[in-house]
Amino acid sequence: MDVDTAQTVAIYGFAGGLVLGLAARVGRFCTMGALEDAFLGGDKRRLRSWALAIAVATALSQALAHLGILDFHHSIYLSSGFPWLGAVLGGMMFGVGMALVGTCGYGTLARIGGGDLRAVVTFLVMAVSAYMAMRGLTGVVRQAAIDPWILSFEATGGMALDGIFDAFTGLDTGPAIGLLIAASLAFWALKDASFRAETRLVVSGVAVGLAIVGGWLATGLVGSDPFAPQRLESFTFVRPLGDTLVYMMTFSGATVTFGIGSVVGVVAGAIAGALFKREFRWEACDDVRELRRHIVGAFLMGTGGVMAYGCTIGQGITAASTLSVSAPVVMISIAIGARAGLAWLIEGSLRGILAAHAFSRDA
Repeated sequence: MDVDTAQTVAIYGFAGGLVLGLAARVGRFCTMGALEDAFLGGDKRRLRSWALAIAVATALSQALAHLGILDFHHSIYLSSGFPWLGAVLGGMMFGVGMALVGTCGYGTLARIGGGDLRAVVTFLVMAVSAYMAMRGLTGVVRQAAIDPWILSFEATGGMALDGIFDAFTGLDTGPAIGLLIAASLAFWALKDASFRAETRLVVSGVAVGLAIVGGWLATGLVGSDPFAPQRLESFTFVRPLGDTLVYMMTFSGATVTFGIGSVVGVVAGAIAGALFKREFRWEACDDVRELRRHIVGAFLMGTGGVMAYGCTIGQGITAASTLSVSAPVVMISIAIGARAGLAWLIEGSLRGILAAHAFSRDA
């Protein structure tokens, strides 16, 4: 059977997704879990795992870029226009939704692999709302009210942090800035003895970072077929959820993509991890309020993720590995939204979001 370029890239996406699914179920890699541990318990170990993943992905991606193997300016993350309003509002919406659901799009797939039927509902709502924000009713609002707010980076040749620094200073720093950022994150992550003692957290952080780099290589090298070129991308879990849902409904007339392969791969890896740890069990919502919370949260994540051009993985690690300005802006916005969402859940009212004591705990 002949395998075309799109199918080959999708297979690589599936393989990387397997790694990510195992990292979530076996290595406890979860951005929402990391933020919740840090905000409410002062435990930063899972946050350090996430930082280590960024460090690995950034160091290797920047090395590949400066060796001329990859050009991240062909990705969506280093365009000359930064939709800052979408990054901020979309990121905050995603963060609130993530708090309501208890995880992000990537974590939702990992939960499906563990038998969580609530995650199936989250997946369906998030997939539909993402497509609505791209091409549907909410997309009309986004294009009219959000997208016009663009910050131009044409003078710096794109919104890469190293490019901006070089343009303003007249220097040619090469890969130095990217490697410095990666080294700083790795040092912060590994300096903590309690984190180093948690082998699975260290391994999962490294594995996720390597998977992101693998995604870039798969789409950038394997996908560079001149007769069937593929978009330069790596892992993200907002639009691919919608693409996967559409693909399942229109299989005979649809084309498989890297993103679709990655979604299926995460679920498969999560199933394997759940079975390995003997954690697979069917779960459902306890009551109507919990179901409502998941539906609202999923809608906010799907809509906000499209506005922000990514999620905790897509912006938090994939975009970060390109040194895109959007990555820290979106992730700070997501963190603020998640903290507000947690405060609302704890206090039970909007007043809890503004209560000073809700934000004064040691993070």
